Amino acid sequence: MLDAKSDIPLPQNEPICSYKPGSPERAALQAALKDMAGQEMEIPLVIGGREVRTGRLAQVRCPHDHRRVLATFHQAGPEEVDQAAKAAAQAWKEWSALPARARLNVFLRAAELLSTKYRARMVAATMVNQSKTVYQAEIDVIGELVDFYRFNPYFADQLARLQPLSGGAELNRFELRPLEGFIFAVSPFNFTTLGGNLPSAPVMMGNVSLWKPASSVVFSNYPLLDLWREAGLPAGVINFLPGPGDQVGPAVLSQPDLAGIHFTGSTATFKWLWAEVGRRLETYRTFPRLVGETGGKDFVVVHPSADLAAAAAGLIRGAFELQGQKCSAASRAYVPRSLWPKLKKRLVEETATIKMGDVADLTNFMGAVIDKASFDKIVGYLRLAAESPSCRIIAGGQADDSVGYFVRPTVIETTDPMHRLMEEEIFGPVLTVYVYRDRDFDQVLRLCDQTSPYALTGAVFAQDRAALELALRELRFAAGNFYVNDKPTGAVIGRQPFGGSRWSGTNDKAGSILNLIRWVSPRTVKENLMPPTDYRYPFMAQD
Repeated sequence: MLDAKSDIPLPQNEPICSYKPGSPERAALQAALKDMAGQEMEIPLVIGGREVRTGRLAQVRCPHDHRRVLATFHQAGPEEVDQAAKAAAQAWKEWSALPARARLNVFLRAAELLSTKYRARMVAATMVNQSKTVYQAEIDVIGELVDFYRFNPYFADQLARLQPLSGGAELNRFELRPLEGFIFAVSPFNFTTLGGNLPSAPVMMGNVSLWKPASSVVFSNYPLLDLWREAGLPAGVINFLPGPGDQVGPAVLSQPDLAGIHFTGSTATFKWLWAEVGRRLETYRTFPRLVGETGGKDFVVVHPSADLAAAAAGLIRGAFELQGQKCSAASRAYVPRSLWPKLKKRLVEETATIKMGDVADLTNFMGAVIDKASFDKIVGYLRLAAESPSCRIIAGGQADDSVGYFVRPTVIETTDPMHRLMEEEIFGPVLTVYVYRDRDFDQVLRLCDQTSPYALTGAVFAQDRAALELALRELRFAAGNFYVNDKPTGAVIGRQPFGGSRWSGTNDKAGSILNLIRWVSPRTVKENLMPPTDYRYPFMAQD
């Protein structure tokens, strides 16, 4: 229980290494990449600390060289889910009873191990498995995950200090109990840090987890189990269950001890989980907590007063880093007619210089998209753009999957602000631009707010203060993370807590105290120091 003050100091964000030529981190990374070359891992399930091999095998392939098999992994099914639920229930008894500092110290140690001993290994694994450049991998698995493991204990400590008033002859307190049951953690392919945080944030609060990572990134996620084990996490607290969603999901949702879901992924999948939980509600011991971060159709609105160079850089980085496979990636932009000729020229010229290829070549800005299904989906949108009379591809538009799943950074100009390319999540390096008349800025803000069902991230570029204030007001509910004169990506733990609403999720703000509070069940305790000895009240006395 979180009932003791532990005085965890305010953390500092983990410094990001430069990996410049001649640096020790660059040498360590290149050695780790070399060690991984030519190796193929066999990855088991991990249930109650035991390795489990089911014989139902699947492969993880390198996105930028899909002939390269990184790992073969065993897949979970209903029987293994049942075993994991039992193992988690057993582990819950001791883990939930530990003092808060004992639980939190596991992850404070994990932060130190990850930022030192595990750094090169985890960055390299993320690069080859998710086709991330070294910078994108570093800010993911080091910058974010190390910060999660330092800031979440600090937030947990602060949460424990939020106590009710006491006075007179009574003492009152909150006890922040874990939920009764297990948390189902479902993590996506695009961020290793989410594999590290989704199961562990509830665990810090005394819960236990069944963790299903995305099948395409089991290779980069599996080393987290070694990290947690060395940091001191007991067996069974986090159980590792890779496998097909249609096998693992229904089996988990049928367990009476399901106490919560911590999810990042598609909106469609989260809707399905929510509906299934409602349908099965009578089978659960408690109302499950549902916390989800889902899709986005993230926007950039450019005002006529915007700095042209800043807007161009924000659009290119925001749209094309990690091949546009961030839920926060810039996917639609609204640009004034007066700036468009110069901005268009700059976008076309700059995107033509972008190098893409094997991320082991540190001069590349982009790698490949994650797999064949993603590649085909993105190509479908490129075909739609080419066939639509209201759209014109002005940069990129090419795709090649002969070696890896490569899609050139693409900019599309449309005359239809309600085109599918302006409304639907693509999850690839595709930016669609609508050009508006300068005098229609206020109308464009309302259009931006009403175009997409999502509300995750957004940005406005302007130097006119009145225009900025108007955008902040009109787009108040259009994005859970809003950026002024900056790209709509790159939230930092402790600085920009992340999450959106509408069909982008429950907006429980990962990287803040707001997320952690979802994983506790408070108990109010009142102690009366001078209990009454007579049931009669003074007003009952005779005159």
